Amino acid sequence: MDTMKDPVKPIPDFNSAERWVIESALKERYGHFVPIELADSDLKLDPGAPVLTTCPTVFWSERGCNFLVFKTAEDRYRCQFFYSDEEHYGTGRDEYDELAECVGLLLQLQADHEKQRQGIHSGMTGSQIS
Repeated sequence: MDTMKDPVKPIPDFNSAERWVIESALKERYGHFVPIELADSDLKLDPGAPVLTTCPTVFWSERGCNFLVFKTAEDRYRCQFFYSDEEHYGTGRDEYDELAECVGLLLQLQADHEKQRQGIHSGMTGSQIS
């Protein structure tokens, strides 16, 4: 009887369709092409286990902010944005099964945060912003 477990399959890299979803969202948000970088990140996928899993990652930087989208399984994603080691933000959700929703919400929350950092609040008039 073989008691060895099957080796854990690695998480597949971001494919061309997934990269297109991200690049299209960035172009729509910023009005120009924003280069993305592919990397790997070691994440703790199960909060109750000490195991780290290597996850394909997409990184980009725009307007002084850095963004990460992690692929945690086939059609499963996490994301965050950060300004420095001390300033990291998420979306309030652990994972997404739709990449477009993940990236769209990430960009929207960062845009809202950027406005707050500049002292702009919902309901302000143009004269209050200047």
